[in-house]
Amino acid sequence: MTAPRAEAAASASVTTAASDSAPDTNRLGANPPGLNVPGLQRWLAAAHPELVVAGQSLTATVIAGGRSNLTYAVDGATRPLIVRRPPLGHVLSSAHDMRREHRVISALATSPVPVPVAVDLVDDTEAGEVTGTLFFVMERSPGRVLSRPAHNAGFTPAALSGLSLDLARHLADLHSVDPRAVGLDDFGRPDGFLARQLTTWRRQLDASRSRETPELDRLQAALEADVPETVRTSIVHGDYRLDNALVVGAGDQAHVSAILDWEMATLGDPLVDVGMFAMYWEIADLPGALSAAVPSAVDTAAGYPGLDEMVAEYARHAGIAVPGLHWYRAFAAYKLAVILEGIHYRFQQGGTVGDGFDQMGGLVAPLARAGLASLGSAPQPTTTESETR
Repeated sequence: MTAPRAEAAASASVTTAASDSAPDTNRLGANPPGLNVPGLQRWLAAAHPELVVAGQSLTATVIAGGRSNLTYAVDGATRPLIVRRPPLGHVLSSAHDMRREHRVISALATSPVPVPVAVDLVDDTEAGEVTGTLFFVMERSPGRVLSRPAHNAGFTPAALSGLSLDLARHLADLHSVDPRAVGLDDFGRPDGFLARQLTTWRRQLDASRSRETPELDRLQAALEADVPETVRTSIVHGDYRLDNALVVGAGDQAHVSAILDWEMATLGDPLVDVGMFAMYWEIADLPGALSAAVPSAVDTAAGYPGLDEMVAEYARHAGIAVPGLHWYRAFAAYKLAVILEGIHYRFQQGGTVGDGFDQMGGLVAPLARAGLASLGSAPQPTTTESETR
């Protein structure tokens, strides 16, 4: 998992929340940007005639997009479909690797981890008949994303509690999958994973420097000075959180139908997933205006369990003892801070426009201080200049 790929995927969720200008579903007509729907229909008829409904035309709807991979909901086939392709104007093929997502979803099809059903992976770069890029097709899993407190309406506290523990168990299931058994033994390089992550994220930060970031630099140094020993390796999702899952049900029934967004998956230390999950689970408690930039549906008053209960359920289901997560939570804060600094840099360069982006830079220092606090390192007092410049 490279930092550019992680930064691109994660920043998409932050920038969408910051601008808050795009609805959850954006209907753009018969040919939304980046997808030739008649071309898709011709390809489907030739490659997967079993999915074609005679006399029925396909329609496509953009349901996610931006700096991360573009996602289209496709209707009119025998089953609802999803098409995924790199973003418009993408520059690094490694940053938006369709093959990677398709491979991991296909590999996990027979595992206890709920994933969408993969249909096909297509290289359309030469023919240019559908997307002009590599793209993949999968069946559209039922359900909806819970990403804001308002999305909890219609579920009882018991349902939200059960859904949460379900999510913790699915993460334990993922980390229990034997990569070799599902053909993913060469999916990443687990040896030296944490040190390599720090190196790549340091490089990402250096590429986005437009000002002094003393708190973030101290956090980086503190993380590098005390890298924990990896005692387990597994498939790592890379961005595991509630709003990367589809939820079905209503009332007192709710469960996860599919885990989404596998573009950052690799082999590595599974506690990186747990630390990232922990940070996002308690994002509303972090300082500054982070809950506005990165909203979350998690609300203990609505019925969601506290983090301790979630980690305990993960440990129980995985059959392991989870060590202290201080380093991993600090690393999660560091990664998000680097992402926000990258957004701030692009905003300063005029590369990102919209409401809220001017506030991203002010969130970096508070988030870095939260990471230092997680490590037990007392951050030195600073002026607010580094937070707002």
